[in-house]
Amino acid sequence: MSLIIVESPTKARTFNRILKGGDYFVFATMGHIRDLPADKMAIDFENNFKPDYVIINNKKKVVDQLKKLGKENQEIILATDLDREGESISYHIAYLLGLIKESWPDFSYKKTAKKLKRIVFHEITSNALKEALEKPVELRFDLVKAQQARRILDRIVGYEISPLLWKKMGKNWLSAGRVQTVALRLIVEREKEINNFKTENYLQVYGIFINGEEFKAKLIKKDDVDYEIKTKIQLFDGEYQFTKTSITKDNLSGILEDLKGEKYLISDINETIVNRYPPPPYTTSLLQQDGFHRFGFSSKQTMRLAQDLYERGYITYHRTDSFNLATHFVFKAKDYIVQKYGKEFALEKPRGYRNKSKMAQEAHEAIRPTKLEREEIKIGEDKKLTKNHQKIYQLIFNRAVATQMKEAQVKQIKVFIKSSKNYLFEADYQETVFPGFLKVLNPASLEKEKIQQVNYKIGTNLTLKETSNEELTTKPPYRYNEATLIKSLEEKGIGRPSTYAPIISLIQEKNYIEKDFRYFKPTKLGDVISNYLSKAFPSLFTIDFTAKMEDDLDKVAEGQEKFVDLLQNFFTPFKKELEAMKNDHQVFDVEEKVDEKCPKCGSDMVVRYSRFGKFYACSKYPTCKSTKPFLKPIPNKVCPLCGGGIVVRFSRTRKRFYGCTNYPNCKFSAWTLASIK
Repeated sequence: MSLIIVESPTKARTFNRILKGGDYFVFATMGHIRDLPADKMAIDFENNFKPDYVIINNKKKVVDQLKKLGKENQEIILATDLDREGESISYHIAYLLGLIKESWPDFSYKKTAKKLKRIVFHEITSNALKEALEKPVELRFDLVKAQQARRILDRIVGYEISPLLWKKMGKNWLSAGRVQTVALRLIVEREKEINNFKTENYLQVYGIFINGEEFKAKLIKKDDVDYEIKTKIQLFDGEYQFTKTSITKDNLSGILEDLKGEKYLISDINETIVNRYPPPPYTTSLLQQDGFHRFGFSSKQTMRLAQDLYERGYITYHRTDSFNLATHFVFKAKDYIVQKYGKEFALEKPRGYRNKSKMAQEAHEAIRPTKLEREEIKIGEDKKLTKNHQKIYQLIFNRAVATQMKEAQVKQIKVFIKSSKNYLFEADYQETVFPGFLKVLNPASLEKEKIQQVNYKIGTNLTLKETSNEELTTKPPYRYNEATLIKSLEEKGIGRPSTYAPIISLIQEKNYIEKDFRYFKPTKLGDVISNYLSKAFPSLFTIDFTAKMEDDLDKVAEGQEKFVDLLQNFFTPFKKELEAMKNDHQVFDVEEKVDEKCPKCGSDMVVRYSRFGKFYACSKYPTCKSTKPFLKPIPNKVCPLCGGGIVVRFSRTRKRFYGCTNYPNCKFSAWTLASIK
């Protein structure tokens, strides 16, 4: 009998269904079983940063059972996930079973009578599992070292800097993090950039032209000089470009007067066929972004749904930054496309995508369905699967199939109308000539598409029926939402795909940021913390430093750099900055003043923070200890049950919803404002 060890019970059940018992016993550890203790640093700085790992409290029974099974079975097969976290779990299992020898900072196998195997797979299917069991690999110690280096780095930053925040703000639940604080800083710096942006008003002029039929065109030039002005400004996370025109209320009347009674003709027509190629298959971050854009799912929710699908064998491994697709999949996809849509939609040769991420591992795959015969998930096949699982699966299925379909062909038509005084208008049209991959990814757009045919030729005379103008304002950079924050983190090389969801959840749970509908904005607490840490540790909480650290961790994973050297190179300058900050006795006030009076003593109320969120407190505390919940009212909305007001509330998982001010007497709630009249 062979013992196969996995992380989750769901994964274990899928293994059992595939293996059907036989000579294997599958055991689930329920995640990590060994970690650094929470009550101390547990890093031996004098001994090459050696960590003092302990068995996690609620996993002691699991470990006892694991050791018992280890003694009963001569072959141990480690089948944890294929990334660094999975490799680390396998390492800790092997260590606890006495199969690994640790001579810090090196690891090696012990000579025992037991056989230890490590199997790696991208999907939980019978073929993949059979192939993995036939071709076991060695434990990848370089991945273990990279994971441990990250864990030690994060422990040092968190446990050394967090106490500084406690002293300066009087709150012992605050925390700082190597990646967490940079994510917070992106949001804080963006808010500053929005506040500093100077908006400008401008106008856009349109003309309605006639020659048998009407069509609308935009005024773009005068004497070959563009009205449109593009401006670029430098932001914390890169460049931002906005446009405006040089048309204002001051010069509008002169332009409109010039356009009256003019002679117009079509001076040029540009007609081109443009190929539109399908986007790459999903990586972790792309799936999280689309889950948000399409369905409003948080990154945490999308990852939970994807993990369920992976562990049940529906999709390949969901934590990846690779665009690679397995050879067997792309050829099966071609057959599927020919059968479903016709030969003209299929490629002659498979299409591949170049990995943009510096961290992408070539051996990994993108997220795709494991079976093309399963076009959709039918609710009821598995009692644990919901409509939300169905939505995520459909996204993954369609995206993967679309990558192997012909590109769409779109005819783009630009019609230029010139006046005798050298004013130039432009009208744009487009028409899908061949739908290609859009047949799968965006069929609704093809059905709704209505093209106004342009039947004019160059030199055709036109009559200007009327003009109109639109008043516009330059827009500052947008606040981040979950999708754009993840996109920025990935583009800048901050964190790993598996860390985005927990980071975003954490800075919300800590009340450093809050949602203004779909967008993030910093609280005063988050603003103060970000500003203090960025000044106190100017080289640590920057985009460049954090990205370089990710590159260095990748080098450790590839065996190109010693992880002790990485830790030492970080710790030496960090310790100097830390000691300087420990001697800084500045304190910060994070209270927010509000126009609210204390119901007990009539003094001003202020907004304070606890680990559970904002609350109102009397400014005369501790003389007056009056407090009340902080609830943001929604104007012009009334409870349909009792006529009370509507306020913003948050669930235990920090998901925003709307409830009645008369709770608990009235328990009305709604997820969206649109559902409340």
